[in-house]
Amino acid sequence: MEDLLVQEIKDLYSAETQLVKALPKMAKAASAPTLKKGIEKHLEETKGHVQRLEQIADLLEASPKGKSCKAMKGLLEEGAEVIGEEGDDVVKDLALIGAAQKVEHYEIASYGTARALAESLGMDEVAELLQATLDEEGATDKALTGVAEEISANASDDED
Repeated sequence: MEDLLVQEIKDLYSAETQLVKALPKMAKAASAPTLKKGIEKHLEETKGHVQRLEQIADLLEASPKGKSCKAMKGLLEEGAEVIGEEGDDVVKDLALIGAAQKVEHYEIASYGTARALAESLGMDEVAELLQATLDEEGATDKALTGVAEEISANASDDED
């Protein structure tokens, strides 16, 4: 089980480092100020997630490197397609939010699995670090839903 936990940490590390590179492009593509600001905030959090994963890897006496997260690569490719689309700013922002939430849901599932493994191995410090990131990912997901609702409501008001 410890080997599986190390593999999960490597996968998450790859996912988060890919996300650090992708989030600035998403922020640039966003037109709604609240969305742009939210993505920029999550970029800073994601940099912290990378550092936390490095700390966890140290606790596990393993390198966080050496694995490529194919799932994140695919999710970010979908996000890049949205960025490249032409069209209405509101629709594009909502599509960006959808792409971002898919990323968040993948991360929530992955961090939850890793935390459960750490708990079952009695690695309380590792579990706590993973839970801290899991809490932030959940908060980001909720914030994205709020921004989507705000953008949709404003668009509906503009049509009236």
